[in-house]
Amino acid sequence: MIPTVVWGTGNVGRAAIRAVAAHPALDLAAVVVHNPGKTGRDAGELAGLGRDLGVAATDDADAVLAARPRPRAVVYAASGDVRPDGALADVLRAIRAGAVVVTPALYALYDHRSAPPELREPVLDAIEEGGGSLFVSGVDPGWGNDVLPLLISGLGTTVDAVRCQEIFDYSTYDQPDSVRYLVGMGQPMEYEPLMLAPSVPTMVWGGQVRLMARALGAEVDEIRETMDRYPLETRVSTRSMGEFEAGTQGAVRFEVQGVVGGEPLIVVEHITRIHPSCAPHWPSPPDGAGAHRVIIEGRPRIEVTVSATDEGENRSAGGNATAVGRLVNAVDWLVDAGPGLYDALDVPLRPAAGRLGRRQQ
Repeated sequence: MIPTVVWGTGNVGRAAIRAVAAHPALDLAAVVVHNPGKTGRDAGELAGLGRDLGVAATDDADAVLAARPRPRAVVYAASGDVRPDGALADVLRAIRAGAVVVTPALYALYDHRSAPPELREPVLDAIEEGGGSLFVSGVDPGWGNDVLPLLISGLGTTVDAVRCQEIFDYSTYDQPDSVRYLVGMGQPMEYEPLMLAPSVPTMVWGGQVRLMARALGAEVDEIRETMDRYPLETRVSTRSMGEFEAGTQGAVRFEVQGVVGGEPLIVVEHITRIHPSCAPHWPSPPDGAGAHRVIIEGRPRIEVTVSATDEGENRSAGGNATAVGRLVNAVDWLVDAGPGLYDALDVPLRPAAGRLGRRQQ
C-alpha cells in the first residue's frame, strides 16, 4: 500500500479523500487542512462519506511530510487560483520530501515543456534534490482537454479540427467567491473578472492546447482568445448561490484557440451560465446542468459528450470527481515510474483494476 496524503479539503479535496480511500493500492495516511475549524475532524466526515476513516485532519504539513514512514504520495488539492506562489511552494516541499505529487493547482505545468523557466526549473531542482515527482492535470477536467480528444482522434480517417467544450450551469458550483468574483457572475458588465482578463485563459488552458498539438504532430503558430459575456435579462434566484440581478453578467463564452496553418484547429471552449435562461442561443448541456463534450471535425465527424454526477446529483462535483480520479489513479503508476516531471501524454489512463463492484458507503 502506498501511504498517501490529501492536502486540502475543498471541492477537489473531498473527492480526493474518497478516491484515495477507494483505491486498492493506496492508504490514506494524512489529511492536511488550512481551516482551523477542520483540524481534528475525521477525513471520512470531511469527505461526506458518512463513516469515519480513522484519519484526523491536521494543519501541520511539515509534520506530515516528515512522518516516519514518510508519505509516498501527495494529492495536492488546495487551490492555486489566488495563491499560485503559495501552491508552488507547498508542492515543492512535498517533492523535496520524496513524494509523488499530483495536483490541478499549477496551470502552467499542464504542458511543462512550454512552462516558463522560472516555474519549471525549481520543480526540476526539487525532483533532483528529493527524488519526488509531479503530474499536473486540470480540474475542468483535464482529461477532457487532452487524453479524451486524443483517444477519439485515433478513431478517424482524417482529422480537420479538435474542439473541447465545458458547458455548465454554475449555480450548483460550491465556490461562491470564484463564481462571483473570479468569473464575474452577478457583477456589472463593466466589472473585469480576473479569470476572463486578456491572456489569463491562455495561461490556464494554453498548455493543454500545445500538448494536444504535440501529440497530433502539429505546429501551433499562435494561441488566440475570444471572449463573449452576456447579461441576465431578468433577476434570477438560485438554490445555492442566492440572487443575481438583471443586467449583471449571467453567462460567459470564451475560446482558447491553437492556430495551425492560419486556422484555429485546436480549441478549448468554455460556456458557463448562472441560470439556464441566460444566452439560450449558445450550446447547452443535454440535461441542462453540465457536460463535457469533444468534437472531432473530420471523416468521420465524431462527437462525444460526458456527464458525471457526484455528491448527490451535482454535475459540478461530478466533473471535479472525474478530474480527481485521473490524478489519484495515476499515483501507483507514478510511484513505479520513478522521479520525474510528467504530463498527460506520459501518464496512461488505465482501467479501474480491483474496484469493480466495490461500493463506498
